[in-house]
Amino acid sequence: MTESAQIRTGHRHWILIACMLAMFMAAIEVTIVATAMPTIIADLGGFSQFGWVFSIYLLTQAVSVPLYGRLADMVGRKTMFFVGTSIFLVGSVLCGFAHTMTWLILFRAFQGLGAGAIMPLSSTIVADIYSPRERASVQGWLSSVWGVAAIVGPLTGAWLVQHFSWSVIFWVNLPIGLISMLMLWRWLPSHQKEEKSQPLNLAGSGWLMLCVTALLIALLQAEQLGIWLVPFLLFSLFAGWQLRRHELHSAAPLFPLIIWRSRLIVAGNAGNLIIGAAMMGISAFLPTWIQGISGGSPLQAGSVLAMMSIGWPLASTLSGRLMLRTSYRFTAQLGALLLVTGSALLLFLQPASSLYQAGFTAFLIGTGMGMTSTTFLVSVQNQADYQIRGICTASIMFSRMIGSAVGTAIMGAVLNLNLQWRLPQVEDPVQKIMSEPSRQQLQPETLQQMTAAIAASLHWVFVVALVIALFAVGVAWMMPRQRPEQAD
Repeated sequence: MTESAQIRTGHRHWILIACMLAMFMAAIEVTIVATAMPTIIADLGGFSQFGWVFSIYLLTQAVSVPLYGRLADMVGRKTMFFVGTSIFLVGSVLCGFAHTMTWLILFRAFQGLGAGAIMPLSSTIVADIYSPRERASVQGWLSSVWGVAAIVGPLTGAWLVQHFSWSVIFWVNLPIGLISMLMLWRWLPSHQKEEKSQPLNLAGSGWLMLCVTALLIALLQAEQLGIWLVPFLLFSLFAGWQLRRHELHSAAPLFPLIIWRSRLIVAGNAGNLIIGAAMMGISAFLPTWIQGISGGSPLQAGSVLAMMSIGWPLASTLSGRLMLRTSYRFTAQLGALLLVTGSALLLFLQPASSLYQAGFTAFLIGTGMGMTSTTFLVSVQNQADYQIRGICTASIMFSRMIGSAVGTAIMGAVLNLNLQWRLPQVEDPVQKIMSEPSRQQLQPETLQQMTAAIAASLHWVFVVALVIALFAVGVAWMMPRQRPEQAD
């Protein structure tokens, strides 16, 4: 691998802006839709299908991420970015025209199939046009997009729903996506490889889709499936075994063997799996603590969570400079220790804890995640040759998505088991204290007992988050003691 950028162009800043626009469009999608869901349900009905609006999008996105990464290496980044973004935009338009919840879920599935291309290919394109030394800083700019989207998304969604139809929250993607595509069409050169592209491994792709689909359905719908969870997990294991068997004997494996032979790439994927799982300890359950235990408002819960989104991009930018002065290992270790410290501070939260304490804890966790995730991504991209950089970058994104699903399932199970043990006679106790009308109907003594039991249950969730974060320290030790390569 050369130390300079593989694609040379004099318009790198415009390409970077185009990729940031595309990533912003994908990042804001989750938060803006979540804000508008009460209005959508009021119009379309189908509250029982509420979870599938999010689950199906995450499912099809996760399944398609590695496929886009491999196709980008074989066909070209530019082509596959246009294909994926076009699918995403068509799906966005269709979502706005949905007249029932069933149709909205189907269109969200189609939209997710396109979303799987945006994040990995945007990051890969940026890695192609910047040298290994420059990537350490530039990836921090891409990470900052997530922080902005986390803050802007809920506010924009609320304003659009209040002044326009809920359909507009999907249609705002159209101008952003088209501008991004137009800029890349104008300034991103098509990189032609000398070697002949191999055909896509269709059998391997099929086993991958079956394995991931069964796993994510089992994890995302665990409560609804009940005992049927076991067959889904067993089928996922069977499909995964078949995928591994097929990959070992395939002339064109979906995941090139170098991914599994490189200690650094394995560490990067393991690190992002851990980050995705640990992230759910704060994203899914800290707002529950703020509203249910501390009695805060949704705005206060959102403000606390926004501190994580602020810490992430700041740390990502800082980690780029730190890598250039120290090493991959030092930066990853520092980020992992910050993540562990923030996760440990979750255990010190009490019903009377201030919002400032919760916000500082969230900021510290976001800082640790931003520093570690950027280090893992940059190190993997610098390790990978151009011919496999697409699938290596996609594998990083894919690992984080799987980690998020696994973390949600594990911590949700821990919370439910604790609630069943501590409050066996109370049905859905969290909902009773989260809903203000239900909360007011409870006797003060009953409310105090329920709050104490739920707080103790959430503390066990935070213990699990801390244990998961500790694994990040071990993965950080696997990183090499070297800096990003010097540019030409």
